[in-house]
Amino acid sequence: MKALTDSSVGTIALGDLEVRRLGYGAMRITGKGVWGQPPDPDVARELLRRLPGLGVDLIDTADSYGPEVSEELIAEALHPYDGITIATKGGLERTGPGKWPRNGRPEHLKRACEGSLRRLRVERIDLYQLHAPDPEVPYEESVGALRELQDEGKIRHVGVSNVDLDQLERARGIVEVVSVQNRFNLADRSAEPVLERCEELGIGFIPWFPLAAGELAEPGGTAAEIAAAHDAGPGQIALAWLLRRSPVMVPIPGTSSIEHLQENLAAAEIELTDDEVERLNAG
Repeated sequence: MKALTDSSVGTIALGDLEVRRLGYGAMRITGKGVWGQPPDPDVARELLRRLPGLGVDLIDTADSYGPEVSEELIAEALHPYDGITIATKGGLERTGPGKWPRNGRPEHLKRACEGSLRRLRVERIDLYQLHAPDPEVPYEESVGALRELQDEGKIRHVGVSNVDLDQLERARGIVEVVSVQNRFNLADRSAEPVLERCEELGIGFIPWFPLAAGELAEPGGTAAEIAAAHDAGPGQIALAWLLRRSPVMVPIPGTSSIEHLQENLAAAEIELTDDEVERLNAG
């Protein structure tokens, strides 16, 4: 398949970093339940090594993916990351498969960042994101810890994740926020107000779970019908719609399959008509 080009997906500035608007989410290169090693680590490393040649220059991960496994595999496969922006996250812990307790205490976030620096083999993380607000910790304290890490030179840029409008504005009062990572897809558009605010501010919006299309992907559904017209899959239509939806949108579909990776990236070549976009917008 053709590599991604700036013209096919466009680019966006995350602070002083310019990346193409279709990245890779590295959660699925771990074991079942995002826990432990993948079935074949060599396959995971090979997938990662293919990303630069396919035009992917943004990789999103987190210390909780594995935990630690995703970051370690990325470093093994791609360090020293020539031309690639690595984004990682802290603020969730793991107590077992499918278990993601939040921990936004400043001391935890600082330890988490130090661990990510070590595993990724870097002195400064390109984009470090607070994975989620912790209801047990004042949000300003959590964000303040990232500001301190940035002041210490350990973080280049700060992002937030799983936030509402109020939390975004409170974070912006403490530190420059260059990205927001919230759940957003054809089936779940509840973060629309946050997306619109990101558009106003020129902040990158990274939708997680981007391939979901819900009932629209079922036989007879709008996404399924449009997919058939483009000889594509509903997931590809979901990605193409996201790319059309907003110039600040930066989808990061994740997969452990090289074949599926190529399908995801091919979504950048799908040109939806205005009528198709309107039908998808209507749900």
